Amino acid sequence: MENNKKVIIVGAGLVGSLWAVYLSKAGYSVTIYERRPDIRKAEISAGKSINLALSNRGWKALDAVGVGDEIRKIAIPMHGRMMHDMKGNLTYQQYGKDGEAIYSVSRGKVNATMMDIAETHGNATIHYNHDCRKVDLKNGIVYLTNSLTGEEIVDKAVVVFAADGAFSSVRYNSMQKTDRFQYSQNYIADGYREILLPANADGSYRMDKNALHIWPRGRFMLIALANEDGSFTCTLFMPHEGGENAFDKLISKETVDNFFKTTFPDFYEMMPNIADAWEDHPLSALAIVRCYPWHNGKVALMGDAAHATVPFYGQGMNAGFEDCTVLNELMHKHNHDWDAIFAEYSPLRKPDGDSLQDLSLENYYVMRDYVADPAFLLRKKIEAKFSTLYPEKWMPLYSQVTFSEIRYSVAYKQGQVQNGIMDQVMEMPNIEQNWDSEEVMQKILSLC
Repeated sequence: MENNKKVIIVGAGLVGSLWAVYLSKAGYSVTIYERRPDIRKAEISAGKSINLALSNRGWKALDAVGVGDEIRKIAIPMHGRMMHDMKGNLTYQQYGKDGEAIYSVSRGKVNATMMDIAETHGNATIHYNHDCRKVDLKNGIVYLTNSLTGEEIVDKAVVVFAADGAFSSVRYNSMQKTDRFQYSQNYIADGYREILLPANADGSYRMDKNALHIWPRGRFMLIALANEDGSFTCTLFMPHEGGENAFDKLISKETVDNFFKTTFPDFYEMMPNIADAWEDHPLSALAIVRCYPWHNGKVALMGDAAHATVPFYGQGMNAGFEDCTVLNELMHKHNHDWDAIFAEYSPLRKPDGDSLQDLSLENYYVMRDYVADPAFLLRKKIEAKFSTLYPEKWMPLYSQVTFSEIRYSVAYKQGQVQNGIMDQVMEMPNIEQNWDSEEVMQKILSLC
């Protein structure tokens, strides 16, 4: 195929694989270069393996190219969050309206499925074990090294997409070396470690599989998402160091055992051998990456390469998939004029990337500090009732982000307005007793 129809994607992860399907369907010949071995054949993880939560934006992107049903086969619906207190008591909070759910999916399984789809449903070729050294931004020339053979490769395309993750080599080796490129990388104080909670001996689940389980403990928390095989992928988020509860205090089997026994007693009952499994997964850091512009010359950033965020809104993958949706819309709008596409893409998506990062960080505080707080739960009950009575006036922030296609930047601003209104409502006399009264509903209505 002629060169003006050839596209290069650096990175065969979730976003790169999906975007390859879009481009193939649009008539392009797609070459993908991936630094890792083929995860379908090698005994390695698909990057950081925190289970992912698919929601409306992600499904829209998948369904638009006819691959959503393949992913649904490996997705488990979660209709709400289940909070576990220190005594093992459970409190359930529904996410949205009846029937609305986010979906637990394994990063590795989704990635492998998307690679299959990219190769079989389109015109994409994936080359593994290829490290990208640099990119000639102006001319769309990619310089790579085969990490197995040492061979140096030079390839050229009409446009190049960097979907190579938060620590993107394209961004670091090429874009960050250009004038006026804005870049920041900020680690939060907390890290995470994964724990696999196995299924019961008969293969059944130890907890409700259709909920996201949270053990909120103030400055830290444990979460769990179900897998297809009856297990749960659990993740402990906690400060790296400092304070009574931090990863640097968990230095032996004894300290790990005691920590879980006293802090998460109901989890400990399900997994009394937690200390033996503690080192199965590494301690990892959490970073937020911001940059601008998201394009330069013939090269554009997508997904985490452009807007890596912390995982506390479950939107990282969904936002990356939404990049595909937006780029596809722009591709048709501008009739494949990539200069025009990229010129609109960066300023259009940047505010949404920034807003999602703010939303994700703020939701961490909600999950670890507030979800077990009676005042917070009351606040959500009031919001839910008002939104049911006046859906045209109020869509809860979580629903805007998760169950709609409202831009992240718009949702963030609307959420700030809603918070201000609810602050006033919660100050009403006897709100605990009168929360569902007509007076309260009219108060909110007057403030909207």
